[in-house]
Order: sequence, then structure tokens, then C-alpha cells
Amino acid sequence: MKKKKILIIIVLIILLLIIGVLVYLKIKKDSEIAIETEITPVEEITEEQERQTMISLYYTSTDNNTLIPEARRIDVKELVENPYKTLVELLIEKPKNEKLLSSIPEGTKVNNASLKNGIVELDLSKEFIENQTGDIEKAKLSIYSIVNTLTELNEVNAVKILIDGEENKKFSNIDLKLEGTYVRQD
Repeated sequence: MKKKKILIIIVLIILLLIIGVLVYLKIKKDSEIAIETEITPVEEITEEQERQTMISLYYTSTDNNTLIPEARRIDVKELVENPYKTLVELLIEKPKNEKLLSSIPEGTKVNNASLKNGIVELDLSKEFIENQTGDIEKAKLSIYSIVNTLTELNEVNAVKILIDGEENKKFSNIDLKLEGTYVRQD
């Protein structure tokens, strides 16, 4: 009877050792998997992706004639030389979203753009005023799509629009005059 008890105790000890070893191996395997997933990146970030930044361009909604921002990811290198000119040129291009329209009349060119005391002085070609549709609200959307886009930049507080270097130009077919500086309108 004593031999039977000793045999049962030995069998129990062996079973406990086997269970202990199996638990240890399972924990070790799980920790190795956790370490592996923590260290291994899902996707390498390219140098090009590191240079990307998000900008907001304000376009007209096709639904209700309001300005809607469209987020774009662009290379920071594009903004180095003259960010104000670059942003307006991007704004002139067709938006990516099909429910948005460019507010800037076709044919408009950016002659120059510079920052002075927090105000961007933006010189546009005559097409900006000559190619308007005749609707005063659409002309205002053209102005404020530019203003809202440029004032997204921290250093820009207002925008002054010139036409071929001249101030106080009147839209050719609308009773609206470009004068003074424009601040963001939400």
C-alpha cells in the first residue's frame, strides 16, 4: 500500500512538472510573438511620405454654393519657394471631389504672391474679374475660396487681391469692386 501511495505521488509530481513546462513554453511563445509584433513595423515610411503635409483648399459645393474644404496631401518641397502662389495655383485646378467646383474663373493666372505684415498680396491676371459668371455671390465665393485657403497658414491674417498689379479693380460684369484686404469668412 505504501508503494502504491509513493507511485501516485511520483506520477502527480511528473504530471505537475509536465503541466508546468507546457505552461512555461506557452508563455514564452506568446511573449516572443508580442515582442516580434512590437518591433516589426507594418509598413516602412518612405522619405517621400515623410515630406508630405496636409493642406485645405476651399472649393464651392455643387449642392448649396458654400465653401467646403478639401484636404490634400502634398510634398512640402512644393511649398518652399512661394507657398501662397502654390496654394492658389492648386486652388485653380479642378478639385478631386466630384461634388466640388473650383471657385476661380477659368484662365486665371497667379502673377505673384508675397507676404507683408501678415497680409498676402496676391496679384492675379485680369481673367479673375473678366471671366466671372455675372453672379455677385459666385464672385464673393471666388474671393473667399482664396482667402480661406491662404488664412489656413498661421502667418496669414488677411489677403489683398490685385489684378495685374493694380488695386481697386471692378469686376467687369458685376457691381463689385476688389478693394482693401479680406479676412477669413466662415
